[in-house]
Amino acid sequence: MQTQELPIHITPDLVRRYPLADRKETFENPFESMVPAVHEGPPIFYATNAFPGNGGAWIVRRGKDLRRLYSDTDNFSKKGFTQFAKNIGESWDIIPTELDPPRHTAFRSALNPNFSPKAMGALDNVVRARAKLYIDRIKDRGECDFIADFAVPFPVSIFLDLLGFPQEEMDQFLEWEHKLVHGSDLEERGNATREVKSYLLDAIAKREKNPTDDMISRTIQMEVEGRKWTAEEVFGHCMNLFLGGLDTVSTNIGLQFQHLATHPDDQQWLRDNPKRVTPAIEELLRAYGAVTTFRICTKAIELEGITIQPGDRVAMSTTLAGRDPDDFDGPNEIRFDRKPTHLTLGYGPHRCLGAHLARREMGIAMEEMLAAIPNFRLQENEKVPFWVGNIIHVRKLPICW
Repeated sequence: MQTQELPIHITPDLVRRYPLADRKETFENPFESMVPAVHEGPPIFYATNAFPGNGGAWIVRRGKDLRRLYSDTDNFSKKGFTQFAKNIGESWDIIPTELDPPRHTAFRSALNPNFSPKAMGALDNVVRARAKLYIDRIKDRGECDFIADFAVPFPVSIFLDLLGFPQEEMDQFLEWEHKLVHGSDLEERGNATREVKSYLLDAIAKREKNPTDDMISRTIQMEVEGRKWTAEEVFGHCMNLFLGGLDTVSTNIGLQFQHLATHPDDQQWLRDNPKRVTPAIEELLRAYGAVTTFRICTKAIELEGITIQPGDRVAMSTTLAGRDPDDFDGPNEIRFDRKPTHLTLGYGPHRCLGAHLARREMGIAMEEMLAAIPNFRLQENEKVPFWVGNIIHVRKLPICW
C-alpha cells in the first residue's frame, strides 16, 4: 500500500489499511472484528485500496459525517461513480443513482410513484408466492445452502418478473452480476457491461413495439421535463434495477439469516414474536449494512480537520455507519427493540429508490421461512465464508434443521 503513489495533497500519515475493501473471501466475520477495529481509529482516513480497481478514497466512519455528505449535493457528485460506462469508453448514466440535482430531482420525481409503498404493496402476493415456491423446494430436505437455494434466486426471480424477463434466464443474469459487482477483472467487467447493455437495449426496443405490463414498458411511457425518456435513459434506469434487484436484497437476506443461524436466542425470539419481524429487520439492516457507494468531491471542503480536494473519492460505507458507537449504544449488540434510524438504505435525496420493495422482500422471506422451517442452525463443522469488498456478503450458508 505504501508503494502506491499518493495524490500530492495526501500525506502518508493520513493513510491507513482498510480491510473492508480487500475484495477477498474470509472466514472472519467482518462485522465482529474489522468494523469495530476501524471505529477505534480516526474519523476520516485515506485508503489506497478503497475503490474497485485498486483506487484510493477517503474512508468516513462516523454516521454524522456520512449524513452530511449524503445531503451535500453542492460539493459532492455521484455522476459516473460506478465507472461502468467509463470502463467501456461511454458516458451514459445509471438512473437515478448517478445523477445530480436538478437532473436527479426530475427523474426521481417521475419514478417515485412506481416505487411508492402503495405500488410495492400491490406486489405482496407475487413476492409471497415466490418465497413459498423456493421454500417448498427445501423444507423437506432438512438442510440446504441458504444462499444458493433461497437468498439469491428469491429476489432475482422478483426482478425478472418486474422487468418481464423469463425465469429461465436467471443463470445468465447472475453470471453478469457476478462479473459486474464482485469481479476484480476490469476486462471481464467491461465485457459483461456490454453484454448487459445489449440485452437491455434489445428488450427496450421490443417493448417499444409491443408494450406489456412491466417496468420497462412503464418507463418508456414516462415523461421527464415535458418529454419522453430516450432509449439510453430507459436503459440507464433498467441498469439501476439490474444492479439493485440482483444483488442488494440477496446480500441483506443472506446476512440476516446468517445471524439467525448463529444466534439461536434471536431466532427463537422471532418465532415467539412473529409480529415483530418488521422492527427486527430494521435492527438487522442497521447491524449488517453491506453496501459502500462513493461520492466525488467537486469543491475543496474540510471534514474533521482534513481538506478533501476536487476529484477525491469518498467512500459512503453503510457498514461503518450502522456500527458507529457515536450513533448507537452498544453498536455491536443486536437488540430487536432498538428501533434504529440507520443509513443502510441510504439517506437524503439519494435514499434507495427500491427501499419499500426491499423491505417487503426481506420481511416476507423471514415470515415464510420461520413459519415453514423448524429451528435451523449452521451445519456441523461448517464455517461461513464472507466476501469483503464494496458489497459485503455471505457466499455460502450451509444450514440444517
